[in-house]
Amino acid sequence: MTPELVVQLARRSFEATLLLAAPLLIASLIIGLLISVFQAVTSINEATLAFAPKIIAVMVAMIIFFPWMMSYMSDFTREIYSFIAIMRR
Repeated sequence: MTPELVVQLARRSFEATLLLAAPLLIASLIIGLLISVFQAVTSINEATLAFAPKIIAVMVAMIIFFPWMMSYMSDFTREIYSFIAIMRR
């Protein structure tokens, strides 16, 4: 196993992690910002108000993006298995 291969595997792993987490985090961020603006406008200072909408938004984003996420994860897994074949040489 060469150092270049290790660096490439680490880079691809970080890239995959960021790409798979991004849709869920963005949905949570947008809902959190909307709830914060709503709380600021109405002067409601309830800390637990944002939890339920964020959970619902993340679940909806998970349902919407799940096919793409599974496809990306299976492609990445195939790529890792191909690297294992390269390492054995």
